[in-house]
Amino acid sequence: MTRVRPVVLSGGSGTRLWPLSVRSRPKQFLQLVDDVSLFDATVKRARALPGESGVIVVTGSTHVPLVSESLDDREATVLVEPGPRNTAPAIVAAALTADPDDIMVILPSDHLIRDVSAFLRAAETAIDLANAGRIVTFGCVPDRPEVGYGWIKPGDDADGGFVIEEFVEKPDIDTAVQMLGEGYLWNSGMFVARAEVILSEARSTPNLVEAVRGAMPDRGSELTDRFLAAPSISFDHAVMEKTSLGTVVPLDAGWSDIGSWQAVWESSAHDSEGNVLEGEAYVLDARNSLIHASTRPVAVVGVEDLVVIETADGVLVIPRQRSQQVREVGKHIEDRNG
Repeated sequence: MTRVRPVVLSGGSGTRLWPLSVRSRPKQFLQLVDDVSLFDATVKRARALPGESGVIVVTGSTHVPLVSESLDDREATVLVEPGPRNTAPAIVAAALTADPDDIMVILPSDHLIRDVSAFLRAAETAIDLANAGRIVTFGCVPDRPEVGYGWIKPGDDADGGFVIEEFVEKPDIDTAVQMLGEGYLWNSGMFVARAEVILSEARSTPNLVEAVRGAMPDRGSELTDRFLAAPSISFDHAVMEKTSLGTVVPLDAGWSDIGSWQAVWESSAHDSEGNVLEGEAYVLDARNSLIHASTRPVAVVGVEDLVVIETADGVLVIPRQRSQQVREVGKHIEDRNG
């Protein structure tokens, strides 16, 4: 039977959802749109995969207590990075931990998937393709011309998936409208492949596999500082955009990377005026707004399309359509405060 090793990536800092998500407790550990955290929901999906043979979690030292708290007594292999180096080194570390023939299903811990059954069906197709030697990503079926995501152009049929013809990184609105009409898919950042194939293809990026291999612990879970010698590069840039094995499986499962307050608003239940209210939030003559009150009452009057987030760490007020700019603000404030 095929051994499937889910890999949960949990190294993100989550500054796009400041001030609720901060470096010490980023968005994957928050209950943003459901009564469970995104991390817990990801681990639950991982354990439901066919042939699941042990979850691998890759995280940073700051977040080990949060990972341990979420995992509770559930068995998992936890790899601790000495510092962030993007997704490619993290995935290589997981591939070196797995057996060469293991099928790795790589899942960011901060994504929302509403239709888990649809995800599992797509995962079965992806696992079959990975068994045949392909490197698979899920291409989410778009419902709008989103400029905040990367896009994938599917090419020839490939046994339930499509050969990847082109990657497009965060297009302008006119290009996004065109791609929406031409059948492009959103790049989900989830991957499926045999461990040995990942390591083989990752060698196209100099010093990636070598540096990570040199950092693997003899015992315990903490990678050594040699990990920091690996290039800081995404798996898309290091592998997917170079390999001839890339394949995309369409996924229509209510996916979101919850990468902005706009995405939180879209994924949440609205009142009759399109508002999303959390905590002691009060509105009068307000529409299509997201109001989150953590520590005190917050009231807004006569506004539309607004985001107001109040926590002990700060207050954010921003037009909902400009919520992608929160990352700049959150990073500046957290850098200033150390």
